[in-house]
Amino acid sequence: MKATIWHNPKCGTSRKTLAILESLSKVEVEVIEYLKSPPTAEKLAQLYKDAGISPNEGLRLRGTDAEERGLTQATGTEVLAAMAADPNLIERPIVETEKGVRLCRPQDIVLEIL
Repeated sequence: MKATIWHNPKCGTSRKTLAILESLSKVEVEVIEYLKSPPTAEKLAQLYKDAGISPNEGLRLRGTDAEERGLTQATGTEVLAAMAADPNLIERPIVETEKGVRLCRPQDIVLEIL
């Protein structure tokens, strides 16, 4: 099985999720450091749709200026555009497999799609 993780190596939860993925021999892991290679608004929309959450639920508040920018009250389209322009606004980690997509907070949620 292939798993793609949108990863921030400075994030403890992201590192723990990656460690879970790498510990399983049945999983081929693709790591995308989203701060270096940000997903498009379209890709984010697909990930959130497949995860069953709204773009607003995938918005990172801690350590960002999302609230000051009014993004907590913005439309999903506005949030996606802001995330594509500033990937620091993307809550992490996001993992995609053939079984689905999850925002893995806490990290054990990744087990639902393995």
